[in-house]
Amino acid sequence: MITFVEQTGSTNADLLSRLGAGEHVREGDWLVAQRQVAGRGRQGRQWFDGAGNFMGSTVVRPGPGDPPAHSLALATGLAVYEAVLPLCPDPSALMLKWPNDVLLGGAKLAGILLEATGGAVVVGIGVNLRAAPQLPDRRTIALADVTTPPAPADFAERLAAAFEAEIVRWRSHGLELLLRRWQAAAHRPGTPLKVHDASGEALAGEFAGLDASGALLLRRADGKTQAVHAGDVVIE
Repeated sequence: MITFVEQTGSTNADLLSRLGAGEHVREGDWLVAQRQVAGRGRQGRQWFDGAGNFMGSTVVRPGPGDPPAHSLALATGLAVYEAVLPLCPDPSALMLKWPNDVLLGGAKLAGILLEATGGAVVVGIGVNLRAAPQLPDRRTIALADVTTPPAPADFAERLAAAFEAEIVRWRSHGLELLLRRWQAAAHRPGTPLKVHDASGEALAGEFAGLDASGALLLRRADGKTQAVHAGDVVIE
């Protein structure tokens, strides 16, 4: 079920509030807003309002036999990738960037924010369908810059189906398949990267894939490979 609202502060905040109040929010249900006035991105960034874009959230309830909850960021990225790919005139221009960005022509097309509460994970997704924000530290793009985008309601149906399929794969086949598929959709090994960790330190190196847990592998100038479990990644 997809519930559409004209305006809200943040779809993630709304679902977190409902869960915190003890309300049962089913997996597969979505809350989608036409406008967000207090949307949030990773590391406390404000998320672009973007009338005509997709802004929505859903809930996943990881179980005892499921892969680690942090890997949902990779699964969600793949779901967005699969939903957008058939819409791109040049599918080769679409790629994933660790941990949760979808890029089109090297510019940010979509963002993902996961927030845990109790035994649930709220998954928030924003996709630039009609317009892209101007950001000081990275290029952005909207699907409208390369093709006629779908209406947000139509895209919501497409994304919900792709997300459901990805969660089934995540549960049924585990991390190994997820990591293979994610890396096939990402930028190539050897791509120069700069990673800013939580302390603000910048690490430079080349993309060397993902480790068995889904951490980013960064090959440094001295030839050593470092696993990065959290950080903001920029393609150099």
